[in-house]
Amino acid sequence: MSDIHLDDAVLAALQDVMEDEYPLLLDTFVVDSEERLRLLRQAEQGGDAQALRLAAHSFKGSCSNMGAVLLTGLCRQLEEAGQREALELAPALIEQIEREFAIVRILLKSERQRYRV
Repeated sequence: MSDIHLDDAVLAALQDVMEDEYPLLLDTFVVDSEERLRLLRQAEQGGDAQALRLAAHSFKGSCSNMGAVLLTGLCRQLEEAGQREALELAPALIEQIEREFAIVRILLKSERQRYRV
């Protein structure tokens, strides 16, 4: 089931590249993503389509780098909504992003547990 949320090949490649820093990368992504979610909500609540688009674009990139496939797609949809200034789509998309991130966070914490010393 986790393969629909996280691309195992991407995580394996990151592990090869990052070596001993891989657990730190996982931790950093989770913390960074929580801040990105806050920025998405802030932009949506402020009615700022440009800030929403930029925040979604940035979050999309980090999700893609981590192999969070569904999360990347949801961020792409939100970015496009911001670009079209279709702010009425933002609340539902952000809710979906938050739900998907909750799943990804659990999976990454489980992945992180494999590297406890």
